[in-house]
Amino acid sequence: MPDHALPLVDISRLQSPSRADRLAVAQELDRACVEAGFLYVTGSQIDAGLRARLVARAQDYFSQDLATKMQGYIGLSHNHSGYVPVGEEQFGSGPADLKEAYDINIDYHGSERRPLLGPNLWPAMPGFRADVQAWYAHLTGISHQLFRAFALALGLDETHFDAHLRHPPSQLRLIHYPHDPAAQDRPGIGAHTDYECFTLLHVTAPGLQVVDRHGAWFDVPLIDGALIMNVGDMMEIMSNGRYLATKHRVKTVAQERYSFPLFCSCDYDHVIAPVVRGEAPRYRPIKGGEHLFNQTAQTFAYLKQRIARGDLVLNDPVPLASFGRPEAGA
Repeated sequence: MPDHALPLVDISRLQSPSRADRLAVAQELDRACVEAGFLYVTGSQIDAGLRARLVARAQDYFSQDLATKMQGYIGLSHNHSGYVPVGEEQFGSGPADLKEAYDINIDYHGSERRPLLGPNLWPAMPGFRADVQAWYAHLTGISHQLFRAFALALGLDETHFDAHLRHPPSQLRLIHYPHDPAAQDRPGIGAHTDYECFTLLHVTAPGLQVVDRHGAWFDVPLIDGALIMNVGDMMEIMSNGRYLATKHRVKTVAQERYSFPLFCSCDYDHVIAPVVRGEAPRYRPIKGGEHLFNQTAQTFAYLKQRIARGDLVLNDPVPLASFGRPEAGA
């Protein structure tokens, strides 16, 4: 396989009652994550109708004026949900991202509140909440099938992760990249790894770039009907480095672009540690939700301001860009 050809895995057989069928998909997933860390995912379980409704809701939402969108500003929420204006996010010392977003989490209303676990902020737009939650629930169901596939791939009981997926702070982002011909040196989103276990992404236009095994950037073309999937920090830890969180970015876009990543996590208090049997651990354990919040707080302006004021203190955060292979020249 050429370095810049991402693998494609059909996950349809993860729904099969045959363990042999599910194991065959798990082996394909394992090979793709070892070779690339990024892959295309297709499958009969992916609902194109729900996906189209999600895109339409995002287009309607982001077409509103800024004052209306800022009524749901993410800094007003208790669980990091709501509207993210252009310039709110910045990775490290690089330029602020040229994008806006609307972020939702599991919409948790129970008693075990955490910084990323609670009720979402929702805009007063008819149909928005219903269609966004429908896609969230649909893709979360697929993610549970994939967690079982990862368990098989890593030599664990197939249900190993089930007990740690009760109400995880998995985040869905509706991202709008407006085309700005004057912003030639400003990325849509800066180079980073994802913090969670893995990501499932639908995108409407090119722009995504990934680091290959030699540290060089390459463009990821779109495949009609396929989701893009990648490994995050937590799966790198749990696989004991068998899978590497792959650094990626979105370059300055030549056209308007919408992106819908679901970042798939385990429960907030679940301790993320190597799970591969018979290997000496190469990573120290971390509390999953705490890692996710610490990384988030190092990139969002409203959380950086709280840290600067002393209102928020992070507990031994891992520096950004601590996982995955480096880009060339880094």
